[in-house]
Amino acid sequence: MARTMTEPEKNGGDIVYGDGGAIRSPLRMAWRKLKRHKLAMVGMWVLIFLHLFAIFAGFFAPYSELTTDRRRTNHSPTKVHFISPEGKLTRPFIYGHTRTDTLRNIYEEDTSQVYPIRFFVRGDKYKILWFETDLRLFGVDSPAKIYLLGADRYGRDIFSRLAYGGRRSLFIGIIGLVVSMSIGLVYGGISGYFGGWVDNLMMRVAEVIISIPSFYLLLALSAVLPPSLGSTERFIMITFILAFIGWAGLARVIRGMVLSIRQQDFVTAAEAVGCSQPRVIIRHILPNTMSYIIVNATLSIPGFILSEAGLSLIGVGIQHPDASWGNMLSEALNLTSLTRYPWLLVPGFVIFITVLSYSFFGDGIRDAFDPRAQT
Repeated sequence: MARTMTEPEKNGGDIVYGDGGAIRSPLRMAWRKLKRHKLAMVGMWVLIFLHLFAIFAGFFAPYSELTTDRRRTNHSPTKVHFISPEGKLTRPFIYGHTRTDTLRNIYEEDTSQVYPIRFFVRGDKYKILWFETDLRLFGVDSPAKIYLLGADRYGRDIFSRLAYGGRRSLFIGIIGLVVSMSIGLVYGGISGYFGGWVDNLMMRVAEVIISIPSFYLLLALSAVLPPSLGSTERFIMITFILAFIGWAGLARVIRGMVLSIRQQDFVTAAEAVGCSQPRVIIRHILPNTMSYIIVNATLSIPGFILSEAGLSLIGVGIQHPDASWGNMLSEALNLTSLTRYPWLLVPGFVIFITVLSYSFFGDGIRDAFDPRAQT
């Protein structure tokens, strides 16, 4: 016997009615559409991998970001072998290297020296979250060194510095976004809700901020930072400079959305039952802008990453010897070095892949939260 229509029952994240029909929640519907966007899913998994690689850099990297070896200046990428000299499949290993040309830094394998790649080895100590350890994923016995992506002019492992540099280059975008979004949400929400002279005054201030040439402001503010400032302090300062530039545009968009939302019946009802103005803004109006905020976040982070990379590339961002993808790429500014040591361009490819992944993921998020898109 068929069930008759009853009160809605909750089943997981869906609302199931007595006749078996279901109405999916907006987040579940968005996730369903996002999974259909193949490029967005590829971008999402690439970003997850890159962020985990940066967070657990000490584990994945065979050396610390400051480990140097002047005897291996601009060392070429190390070849990993799986076939023994006898032609048999064996555990991965590398050969030792000798520098045959000191002027041009040319290295050749010495097949008489064999070093197996060992996993879960002990190395330099590092902190992972709140714990200190010296366990690393892989490494080789001394005096050999393994450079999966080559070394720079100081003999520092590019693979290891990519991992450590990702902590600054990737998370400067997330931290900057959180700061700018918090300011933009509150500022735009207040401006749109109160309107009138408050709105006019606040929007004029935002327009002044928008009119400032962002890159030149970054150059000017970064250049006045004292040379003695450490990389951590410089990182924080650059993050807040980027956030200071980025909040005004978001505030204007939020202001326009709030002007429309405040006329809705649920806002009028909240005001009628005595909700305070801050509560109306925070609990009833701003949550209705979340779909736009999520889309804006995924599309804005690449801008922060590129800004930091540009500043570090020209020497006013994160300073050596601390690594960021931008100051690592500065090693490739010399044409002679670039033609002889093309592996110095690896940080540029990582930046390109990161920005492209964010673009793919942002497009997928935008389509997923678009109510006009087909489900």
